[in-house]
Amino acid sequence: MATINNCNLPEDLYYLIDKHVWAKPLADGTVRVGMTSVAGKLAGGKLAGATVKRKAIGKEVSQGRSIATIESSKYVGPVPAPITGTLLRGNDKLAADPNIAIDDPYGEGWIAEMQPSDWDGEKGALASGSEGLEEYRAKLEADGISCD
Repeated sequence: MATINNCNLPEDLYYLIDKHVWAKPLADGTVRVGMTSVAGKLAGGKLAGATVKRKAIGKEVSQGRSIATIESSKYVGPVPAPITGTLLRGNDKLAADPNIAIDDPYGEGWIAEMQPSDWDGEKGALASGSEGLEEYRAKLEADGISCD
């Protein structure tokens, strides 16, 4: 895991940097989606709620469109899809404890799982690996964002 401006960012994920969300391909061809530690910091560090859009389950959601909503004392807003695909399910653990999305954003705190429409076509537009992390570093520095 890389630490950039005190934000933890795993090297093995794919990032939609401007939206602070990640995608991780799973062995069965689905993609797990979550928000980064940066998103948690920007939301104020403590969530009051994290709700997957139930009406969208089973439907195709375009990249950048909302798949969930997070709510904190500082922010209410969408969790955008990093890829286009069918929303399969949300993380049921978030209902009982939305803060796992902040405390463990890359593990138990994932937001949703999707069946990508064109993973091979879209993954190239997402930031990944060491080059992707350097792009993320540039974005954080340009925006003056730090997770400390």
